[in-house]
Amino acid sequence: MANELRVGMIDSGYSPEQAQWVVAARRFWLEDGVLREGEPEPDSLGHGSAVLARLQQEAGQVTLLVAQVFSGQGSTSALQVAAALLWLAEQGATVINLSLGIQQDRPVLRQACAEVQAAGVLLCASSPARGNAVYPAAYPDVIRITGDARCASGQWSWLNSAQADFGGYVGERSMAGASLGCAALTGRIAALLQQHPSLEREQVLTWLQAHATFVGPERRGARDA
Repeated sequence: MANELRVGMIDSGYSPEQAQWVVAARRFWLEDGVLREGEPEPDSLGHGSAVLARLQQEAGQVTLLVAQVFSGQGSTSALQVAAALLWLAEQGATVINLSLGIQQDRPVLRQACAEVQAAGVLLCASSPARGNAVYPAAYPDVIRITGDARCASGQWSWLNSAQADFGGYVGERSMAGASLGCAALTGRIAALLQQHPSLEREQVLTWLQAHATFVGPERRGARDA
């Protein structure tokens, strides 16, 4: 992986206080069915700001790239997310956090994920604790992450379940647990890659498994000694 660590995030934006850590940002939206891109707008949802705060809590001061794909209604499309992925890869992202899920498998999103992964980018995507699979978490080699109420800050679980590979720290916020759990583990991965920039995907996964605080789903897992 690249020596200069850049963490990408695809979400609803970031707060003015977080702007000092963001070196590049781009907004992607649909207008009459046509993909547009331009300067980012303020984070009207607050979701991206919360996700970014959780990511930074675990990663520390890292270089951030932000792609804004959510409208004020909290909706997005596979085309927007795909464009955001390709843009982040072009900007040199090492790892990308996607605290979002699309219900349908779309070829444009599947192809974008495959392309950025082929370039060596790690993709971390949120996955619901129960229910149907979502995308891009369900695509091959994407690290699937949900929230795990057992975890405190700095902890994670290796679930290895049909729903998710790992669970992350949720905290006290009312926002979706999978979103914040995903951000927390992405931040932990970023911190690891800051210390060991040459690690490849499989080595990162092995390290996360070996250092997980909990193994297996909640109530059935055993603490990793």
